[in-house]
Amino acid sequence: MDVSFASAVVILVLVADPLGNIPVFVLLLQNVEPARRVRVIVRECAIAFAVLIVFMLFGSELLALLGLSDRSLNIAGGVILFLIALRMVFRQDDGIFGGLPEGEPFIVPLAIPSIAGPAAIATVVLLVSRAPHRTLEWSIAIAAAMAVSLLVLLFAERIARLVGARGLYAFERLMGLILTAVAVEMLLRGIEGLMRQL
Repeated sequence: MDVSFASAVVILVLVADPLGNIPVFVLLLQNVEPARRVRVIVRECAIAFAVLIVFMLFGSELLALLGLSDRSLNIAGGVILFLIALRMVFRQDDGIFGGLPEGEPFIVPLAIPSIAGPAAIATVVLLVSRAPHRTLEWSIAIAAAMAVSLLVLLFAERIARLVGARGLYAFERLMGLILTAVAVEMLLRGIEGLMRQL
């Protein structure tokens, strides 16, 4: 079953998790001058976009080099998405990014892994492995998902003030529930492919 363009955009937005990243961005950019925050957010989203494009272009070659099949990628991607979804549903503020250097963040942890994390990378590689002839379409889907993330993160402070911590948590849990269903579907497809091979 092919993934539609709209489904790809929605899945990529879910795994990029811009709403869930709002507290992280607000916290890590609080010591950055307000005039530079926009530039930092744009830069980090651009880096995340570039990382995902690189994996989209060379993901199939990486799979071939490692001897991985679509079935294993479906199952692995489903497991990763499921773990990310569980983290979204049962988020704990446990200082996961503790010990970071002071000053303006660069690449880590904003671009990677907050936006272009393991789930996003696995999703991109999986999309290309299923339909390599739709590379342009996947590129546009990645761009659209990054544009949504950029828009949300540019208004991160306003959204945080407007919705509040509980509102953000509720939105993230809802996105986590949706992503759980996507992860289960990926796992089922991988298991189905494995059973057919047997």
